[in-house]
Amino acid sequence: MPAGPVESALAHYEKNHAIYLDELKRLVRIPSVSFAGFPEVEVGRSADAVAELLRRRGFTSVEILRVDGAHPYVFGERIEDPSLPTLLLYAHHDVQPAGEVEQWRSPPFDPTERDGRLFGRGTADDKAGILVHAAATDAWVRGAHGTPLNLKIVVEGEEEIGSEHLTSFIGRYRSKLDADAMVLTDTGNVDVGVPSVTVALRGLVVVEVEVRALDQSVHSGMWGGPIPDPVLALSKMLATLVDDDGRIAIPGIYDRVRPLSDEQRRAIAALPVTREGFRAQARMRPGVRLLGGDRHPLEVNWWEPALAVNAIQASSRRDARNIINDVAWARVGVRLVPDMDPADVKERLVAALRRAAPWGVEVSFKIDTAGAPWITDVSHPAFPAAFRALERGFGRPALAIGCGGSIGFVEPFARALGGVPALLVGVEDPLSNAHSENESLSLADFQKAIRSAIHLYGELAGALRRRT
Repeated sequence: MPAGPVESALAHYEKNHAIYLDELKRLVRIPSVSFAGFPEVEVGRSADAVAELLRRRGFTSVEILRVDGAHPYVFGERIEDPSLPTLLLYAHHDVQPAGEVEQWRSPPFDPTERDGRLFGRGTADDKAGILVHAAATDAWVRGAHGTPLNLKIVVEGEEEIGSEHLTSFIGRYRSKLDADAMVLTDTGNVDVGVPSVTVALRGLVVVEVEVRALDQSVHSGMWGGPIPDPVLALSKMLATLVDDDGRIAIPGIYDRVRPLSDEQRRAIAALPVTREGFRAQARMRPGVRLLGGDRHPLEVNWWEPALAVNAIQASSRRDARNIINDVAWARVGVRLVPDMDPADVKERLVAALRRAAPWGVEVSFKIDTAGAPWITDVSHPAFPAAFRALERGFGRPALAIGCGGSIGFVEPFARALGGVPALLVGVEDPLSNAHSENESLSLADFQKAIRSAIHLYGELAGALRRRT
């Protein structure tokens, strides 16, 4: 009996999976850090490499799209038949800085296989996501002689710096983006080997605060005592932002936080991750307690706001000396859950810091990010199709999960496309260490994610055709 198209696509993938892994390694070797101060040419080189990859892997039209001031986007499409449904795929090719290079066990931009994982910056976040789309498309094109629906793909170049020019990008290129559903491979699974569909993301407000008391740093012996220390002032200000259990203490911050539904509580109770398992995943030190009382830590992570001091600076460990510093600076981030308004949170955070400033020190602020949270309705037929595809690819039922992180692309794009379903699936897991040193990708889950994507295209072809 001849194999069906899905089986033919899967067979092609199995014969060529080593090639796709090599292509991932090729992308990881490009240090496409989008942050200011890093070579912009490398992000451009990364975009060129992604464009060439997509051309080789079945996208018939590929171009690099530019917006003034932004790192390049890559856009590709494969239109099999205008009467078929269209799927918009998303990933990003920019990466975080390497961080503390001496803490890496292997060079961050030299992809290295070890213990069933591929180590390197961008292996999981999010260059593996690019290869999931490219490999699944190639498997259908070469194995089954065509895709079961039309495909478009956007690979962003500035996701890691907050998608700063996304509104401009959508405004300029909206006519290219029409689709019946979106698939975004920039999220993760709740555990290694456990397929997951993310149905909610936290938003993010980031504020930089700077405290000054002097025109320049002065000798701490000659001037210490009567002179206010800006570092102590900033420390006192930051300490007022949370209570003894780490809960945000800014007045009114929880006013719009919706209570958990019975369905959400059941989903949390059914998770395979225990409190101790969560501690191990996070690599918590012995004796450090989890915050949030007796509640499951993922309930706190997914469905409550959180505050973190991402960076703080006065002098440095290298330059430490006996001085009163003239200035102290910190970057403060607040993660938002559904119904919270970024503008309201920003105003409350700035007001709380300003109120807490002691001794008449000068305080100034810069708003870095103000992104809204996102939550989706899973009643659309695309979601059961995604759960079926993931179960076939991973060999176990998939879970609907929340996510403590933020993806600035999702909410604006879903809104611009008229509220089409957005399926958030990915290849990260709690051991991936995204944004930190020794980022890595589970090679087994990478293969399962590609198999799932092959199934997903077939499943969505039917689900979206019935809908349209």
